[in-house]
Amino acid sequence: MTARILTVLTLAVTMTGVAWAGGDDEGRQCRLTTLKGSYVFTATGVNIVNGVAVPTAIIELIDFHGDGTLTVRGGTLNVNGAPSAIQPGTGDYTLGEDCTGTVVFIPGPRFNTVFEADGKNGWMIQTLPSGVFQGTVKLLRP
Repeated sequence: MTARILTVLTLAVTMTGVAWAGGDDEGRQCRLTTLKGSYVFTATGVNIVNGVAVPTAIIELIDFHGDGTLTVRGGTLNVNGAPSAIQPGTGDYTLGEDCTGTVVFIPGPRFNTVFEADGKNGWMIQTLPSGVFQGTVKLLRP
């Protein structure tokens, strides 16, 4: 019985990994041009300020240009219940064939990313030691 469960779990993980990393039925892979259009980034978590975890949330409009650059159009940041406007800005991104990459806001935080092969949805997690902050990215319009 245990061997059967392990076999089923192994197949499920393997099949999921192949479908995700390899793309859709046409065998698509990710590249910089996969991310092109206007996206909304929403995230929650905590920032560590003087050793204290401070709740933080964000909603932000990001334009990915398909060439490794991005533009932040604006949004709202809420830190410990105090909302503030996010000013327009720029950044860079990478995206490998396996659909993993990075987003770096200039100036600002850095995130590791994972996107679906069609570029419509993704997930980002901040990689700075000053907090735990993660969220989703969704294509609004190409």
